[in-house]
Amino acid sequence: MSGSIQSLRHRIDGAGDLEGVVRAMKALAASSIGQYEKAVAALDDYYRTIELGLSLCLRHAGPAKEAKSGGPIGAVVFGSDQGLVGRFNEAVVDLATETLNKFPHRIKRLWAVGERANTLLADASPVPVDLFTVPVSVHGITRLTGQILVEIESARERGEVVSVYVFHNRPKPGSTYEPVRRRLLPLDSKWQQKLAAKPWPRKSGAAKPMPEVIGGAAAALKGFIRGYLFMLLFQACAESLNSENASRLAAMQRAEKNIKDILEDLNREFDNVRQASIDEELFDVVSGFEALAGRKQ
Repeated sequence: MSGSIQSLRHRIDGAGDLEGVVRAMKALAASSIGQYEKAVAALDDYYRTIELGLSLCLRHAGPAKEAKSGGPIGAVVFGSDQGLVGRFNEAVVDLATETLNKFPHRIKRLWAVGERANTLLADASPVPVDLFTVPVSVHGITRLTGQILVEIESARERGEVVSVYVFHNRPKPGSTYEPVRRRLLPLDSKWQQKLAAKPWPRKSGAAKPMPEVIGGAAAALKGFIRGYLFMLLFQACAESLNSENASRLAAMQRAEKNIKDILEDLNREFDNVRQASIDEELFDVVSGFEALAGRKQ
């Protein structure tokens, strides 16, 4: 009986230690969500500046020509390096695979952010997948975004890709997420025309002339387009990290509930075994007393 009690005590201690780890991971995921939400919100002012610059350059230089359909395609898929995130990686890779399978002979380059997404993509695609490490903080997003932009620009210069798609998970209310896709390149011609026709912001009653582009609109347009692409990739990465931590938070909440249920069952079983052990010892004491009393009589 003592062996069973010791075994149950060991299991209870193990479950308690695991509950502590789960609580720590839960707190870390919750704190990480906040910083990535702030990073996405901080992009608003940056996007407004980029949008104004693009509008001015497109007004002077005219919209960039949209590439003809049928060219080679590249894709960037944001996933995770770590587990305990439910179907986070499977959801975004399934969307990427479903989309890219419509162009089976045009897929030439794939870039995966995260070991888990890389493994799933490598199993589903005949094209080799280049791997990027998932940043562990907001400060790492800038470096990762710059690396991805360099790879895309190099592939376009070599003629390896014409169109580039981005796949990532976007957070939803209630600690959930949804996989989304976006065509990064080429820029949509209708969007460019709409942006070029956008009125320049002025104070009420002011009649100032339109700003001029120093050094030529064509050269400045390339810089603003690169800034626009940087913003889109940064946003995709931050939203993916936000979704990853939201998914991990939900998984930790489920794990915490399961551990509590297991601890309740183990403690109940421990009390029953301990009570049975006490009853057995009392029975032995009573039996011994009765035997001694019978001998004396």
